[in-house]
Amino acid sequence: MRASAPLTVTIAQPPARYAATMAALVADRAASRLFARDTTLWPATSSAAYRLGWTDFERNALSAIAAAEDIRAELDALGLDRVVLCGMGGSSLAPEVIARWAGRPLTVVDSTHPAFIAQTLGSDLSRTLVVVSSKSGSTIETQSHRAAFTAAFTAAGLDPAERIIVVTDPGSPLAAAARAAGQRVCYADPDVGGRFSALTAFGLVPTALAGIDVRALLAEACALRPFLLEDSQENPALQLAAAIHADLPEEYVLGIIERADTAWGLGTWVEQLVAESTGKSGYGVLPIALHAGAPEAGTHPANLTRVLVREAGAAPESGPNAPELQVAGGLGAQLLLWETATALLGHLMNIDPFNQPDVESAKVAARAVLTQSNDSDGTTPGSRIVDLPARLLASPVVPGPGDCAELLAALRASVPANGYLAIQAYLDPTAPYAAELERLRDALAQEFEVPVALGWGPRYLHSVGQLHKGGPALGSFLQLSGGSSEDVAIPGADSGFATLIAAQARGDREVLASRGRSVFALETVDPSALVAQLLRALA
Repeated sequence: MRASAPLTVTIAQPPARYAATMAALVADRAASRLFARDTTLWPATSSAAYRLGWTDFERNALSAIAAAEDIRAELDALGLDRVVLCGMGGSSLAPEVIARWAGRPLTVVDSTHPAFIAQTLGSDLSRTLVVVSSKSGSTIETQSHRAAFTAAFTAAGLDPAERIIVVTDPGSPLAAAARAAGQRVCYADPDVGGRFSALTAFGLVPTALAGIDVRALLAEACALRPFLLEDSQENPALQLAAAIHADLPEEYVLGIIERADTAWGLGTWVEQLVAESTGKSGYGVLPIALHAGAPEAGTHPANLTRVLVREAGAAPESGPNAPELQVAGGLGAQLLLWETATALLGHLMNIDPFNQPDVESAKVAARAVLTQSNDSDGTTPGSRIVDLPARLLASPVVPGPGDCAELLAALRASVPANGYLAIQAYLDPTAPYAAELERLRDALAQEFEVPVALGWGPRYLHSVGQLHKGGPALGSFLQLSGGSSEDVAIPGADSGFATLIAAQARGDREVLASRGRSVFALETVDPSALVAQLLRALA
C-alpha cells in the first residue's frame, strides 16, 4: 500500500474550479520537471538556471548543520548562549519562524530604527554571538548592523572575530570582508535564491547555532519531497498551486491564519516567498499574515482567500465559515511545500518566480536620498494634521487632509476597487505600541472592509515590497515614521541609522508614487499617541 504524504491540503472550493489547472499540471509533468531542474517551465528570460538548488537540498543542508553544530560546541565553552541574527528578507524570516517553532530565543535584527538598534546594542554583549547573514553580501542594512556590532564588541573589550559569524555566498563582498577581519564564514549554496533558502545554510545555520534541533525539521522536508515530485492529482503542491491560481486575478490576496496551537509566524515567511516571487509585470499573489481573531479571518473581502495553517495531524475545520484552503503538516514539510507551490505558481502565471526586478528601485531611491545634503531632503515641508501628533509628508490628494477625519476619508477613498491597504511602519517593532499598531490594522480592515497588511520598514522592502511596486496596481499605502529623538552612528558611514531609515522610507514612497500608487506618509515624534488617536477616530 502506498504511504500517505506527511502533509495534507484541504480545498473547500468545488473541484471544478481547479480541475482543469490540476489536469494541465499533471499532463505537463510540471512537478517532476521542476525537481529535475527543467528551466523551460518558466519564460526564456527566467533566472531559474541558477536558482533551483533548493529542489535537492539535503546534502548541503546536512553539511551546513554539521558545521554549525561544531561551532556551537565551541560557543558553549565560551559561554555564548545568546544568538543575534542580522539579516533581511529570506536571511531572517525563515530562522525567525524556525525559532518560534522550536520555542527557543533568537534575536532577529532586521530593522534600521535607531531606538531598536540602540536597545539591541545595549544588551549583554558578553554572552552574545552575532550571525551576519546576507546572500549578496552587499545589503546595506546588514552591512550597517555588522559595523555597529563590530564597534560595540570592540568598545566592550571583546574580540569581534570570536563573536561574529557570517553566512553568505562564496565570493560575496561580505565573505571577503569577514575573512579579512578573521571572522568565521559559513558558505551557502549559490544556486538558491534568498527567499527559497529556508532549508539551506541561511535558515539552518543561525537556528542550529541557537541550539535548535534542525535535523528534525530537515527530516520532515525530506519525508515530503518524494510526494512533491510526483505528477499526480495527489501531489499537495500541485493542489495548493492550482487552488490559488484558479481564483486569479480576482482573489489575489491570501489571508494566512494560524491558530494558537501552531503560532509559528509562518505567515510572515509566506508573505515574502509568494509576494516577491509572483508580484511582477502587473500580476501577483499577496499573502497577509493574520491572527486568528482578525476581521478577515471571518467575514472577508471578496478578493481574499483564507488559508489555515495547522500542525501535522490536525483535522480539517468544517462548516460554512471554514477557511477556503487548509494546510496541515510539520514546519519542515510546510516550508518545502510552499516553496514548491510558489515555483509552480510562477509556471502557471508565466512569470519568473526567481527574480525581483522592482526591489532594487527602492534601494536606488534610498541611496539617492542618502547622497543629498542633510539640510535639503528634497521634499515639500510637511503640513500639520491639526488633531494628530504628526506631520503629513506625502499625500496623493491636494491639498492634503487637514485633520484625522479627512485623512481617514481620503485613505478610504484611495483604495482601488478590489484593492488593499498596506500600513508601512518605519517604527520600532519592539516598542509597546507595536501591539496597538496591530489593533489599528484590524480596525482599518473592519472599517474599510478591505484586506489590510502591516509591514515593518525596512523589513517589508525585502518581502512584499516587490509586489507593492511590480504587482497589480491595487494598493494604497499608509506610511508611518519617526519615534526616535536620538540617532545611532553607523561606523564607517557619513550618517547614522536615523538618516538611513528616513531615506529608505522616502525612497520607497517616491517609487510607489511614480508607479501611480497612493501614498499617505505621516511623521510623528510620538507613535503611541498617533496610533491611539487613529484608533479613537475609527472607534
